[in-house]
Amino acid sequence: MPMLEAEHPYTIVDVFTETPLAGNQLAVFTAGEAVPSRLMLAAARELHLSDTVFMLPGDDEADATVRIFTTFHELPFAGHAVLGAAFIVGEERDLGTVRVRTTGAGIVPVRLTREHGEIVYAEMEHPPPTVRVFERGDELLEALGASRPVLPIEIYSNGPLHVMVGLGDAEQVAALEPDMVALAALGPIGICCFAPLDADAGPGEHTRVKLRVFGPGAGITEDPATGSAAGPLALHLARHGWYTAGGTLTITQGVEIRRPSELTARVQGTAEHPTTITVGGAAVVVAQGHFRLQ
Repeated sequence: MPMLEAEHPYTIVDVFTETPLAGNQLAVFTAGEAVPSRLMLAAARELHLSDTVFMLPGDDEADATVRIFTTFHELPFAGHAVLGAAFIVGEERDLGTVRVRTTGAGIVPVRLTREHGEIVYAEMEHPPPTVRVFERGDELLEALGASRPVLPIEIYSNGPLHVMVGLGDAEQVAALEPDMVALAALGPIGICCFAPLDADAGPGEHTRVKLRVFGPGAGITEDPATGSAAGPLALHLARHGWYTAGGTLTITQGVEIRRPSELTARVQGTAEHPTTITVGGAAVVVAQGHFRLQ
């Protein structure tokens, strides 16, 4: 087989897990500035993961700039992509905080926690999302095959769009078998179906939630872990009295597709006037290699 002109290094990271082959897979091209822009989407399609990151040089304000691609298009922001990239930059440069610039969310600071010199946890901070009522709730519920939700159906934007659908219990969430064609017709949005895992908790006391995120309109049938949805979910629960701002919310995701993941989220400020939102988790490197691109 003939050698192609350029070889581009990449790393595969499983994000929002401490266990290899779980969590959400991420490919990071660590010298992304050498990859022609016209090949970035094609490379993401070749890898066929939820997200592929092309890491570009930083500047005086950011330690790195990232471009994030699904198999369909470029994203302005994605939580597991930013977190995974920060793990790699922090490890290479021995940083305590990594400032990652994205195309849609600006500079996202990511604080790293180490044990015995190794990074074991990262937590990113970003501004609160905007929120509005989702006007196509009846279509959405029919496509999900779900009963009436227990909270208002609302759509949040922090770059990507996420619609929050609260169901009565975790068993209902686990049993969902959506019509993916009908969901895709709603557009490139994440459908976030959730229920409390601590069902006996009182108002404002829920701290554990089961989540499934479907995004066929964005090329993702079901996402194993969705960092960009975790913060909006915490804010949604705070706004509707399930969770109290300032506490830590633990989110379990990906079980049904055999990629178990765990995310944490925290709303700073109050439900009515949030100041920042933090989302955190672990990550582990599982593979490294080179792509040959012309």
